Amino acid sequence: MKPRHKKLAMIAAGVTALGFSAFLVLNAFQSNLVFFFSPTQVVAKEAPIGKSFRVGGLVAEGSVKREDGSTTVRFAITDTAETIPVVYTGILPDLFREGKGVVAQGKVSAEGIFLADEVLAKHDENYMPPEAAEALERAAKAQKASLE
Repeated sequence: MKPRHKKLAMIAAGVTALGFSAFLVLNAFQSNLVFFFSPTQVVAKEAPIGKSFRVGGLVAEGSVKREDGSTTVRFAITDTAETIPVVYTGILPDLFREGKGVVAQGKVSAEGIFLADEVLAKHDENYMPPEAAEALERAAKAQKASLE
């Protein structure tokens, strides 16, 4: 093999290795990517069924029900326009309260119930994830427009 061909073979091997590495990094990124949806989008079936995503809004007043002898909690998340039921098994954050902001990560079941793997509560009076704040604002505007 001529030195010129050896050099081309080395470059081709390097480009192939670089391409394979980029594929692995992008594949790992894609599998860990989690999208955010509002309850209105979930009810409108814009959220993927069977795939993990985040939903955020406010914990609906009077919706928190704890199962006896279990860490399973049922509650509802609302953006003031739509409400979705949530089931979570685990220990809830200390700041989890009715009427407060929450973001849950999980999947929607075939019955339309959000099965949460993780629940995050807002940490102070002034903080709400930007996506949740935007979703609440859009829902309030839509509700106001429908009343006019």
